[in-house]
Amino acid sequence: MVRRWHQLPLDHALSYAGPVRALVQSLADQVGAATGARDAEVPDLGPATLMDQLTVMVYDASTADAGRADAGRDALTSSPALALGSTLADDLASLRRELR
Repeated sequence: MVRRWHQLPLDHALSYAGPVRALVQSLADQVGAATGARDAEVPDLGPATLMDQLTVMVYDASTADAGRADAGRDALTSSPALALGSTLADDLASLRRELR
């Protein structure tokens, strides 16, 4: 997805920036909820850095998901905010399909 993003003309990247930013912020919110961190808005640094932000949030989401797996699966099912791993791949695949 990152490679495709860098191939997009600027006008296309700008038109897709909203959905990508929404995913980045959603991941940040979910990671914050899973780790007990306070909510923070991911800064809008423009389309050139958006894939870096997405990469960091995917890593953080994966790490938070792995940490929860170590803590026990019963705790996972008790909180609706902790559905990171189950939807992350689907969200990324859907976003990649939209980047034509």
